Amino acid sequence: MKRREFSLLAGAATVATQALWPAVAHADAAKPEAGTDYLVLDPRAPVEAPAGKIELVEFFWYSCPHCSAFEPELGAWLKKLPKDVAFRRVPVAFRDDFVPQQRLYYALEAMGLVDKLHTKVFAAIHGERLDLSKAPAILDWVAKQGVDRAKFSEQFGSFSVATKSSRAQQLQNAYKVEGVPALGVAGRFYIDGSIAKGMSNALKVMESLLAVARTGK
Repeated sequence: MKRREFSLLAGAATVATQALWPAVAHADAAKPEAGTDYLVLDPRAPVEAPAGKIELVEFFWYSCPHCSAFEPELGAWLKKLPKDVAFRRVPVAFRDDFVPQQRLYYALEAMGLVDKLHTKVFAAIHGERLDLSKAPAILDWVAKQGVDRAKFSEQFGSFSVATKSSRAQQLQNAYKVEGVPALGVAGRFYIDGSIAKGMSNALKVMESLLAVARTGK
């Protein structure tokens, strides 16, 4: 889902099902090309990966249907995550009303609940059609998952989570994210479904860029 589509639907209660990636044919490239299959960042984006690790970032938004559709494919790839790759998720906020879902993710992360509830959030929004765009609904839903409401609420409103949300927006801007889902590699390369002509191909492009990052070139 592209940034411009979010802005066009700013007054809508939800945009999750109202905009789709442009219809494009799947294309496999033997050698991905800069400007065609991915973008090279200049200046580079900051990374948090420890020394000796290549940082891989997924930019997403819980209410994005394409992010929901990509999650199983990404999850399968992550089961074979190379030992030299440090992966992290970064929830985007193209508008202020995205921030509650940013805080949802970081509160889950702070409580060690991402593995348990991350995919369930997608299922609740896109399968059960729940509106989890505002704090009260988010807190109600989390409580129904057996999570202590008071403890989650404390994390949700914490300075730590607010700081992480702010840093997420800074990284989103550093990568010049134009749509989600999107991938960032080593602070150097940006890929999304529009550029790579589908997220399956984006994964292949990403693997090629990881190989480039390993060479240090």
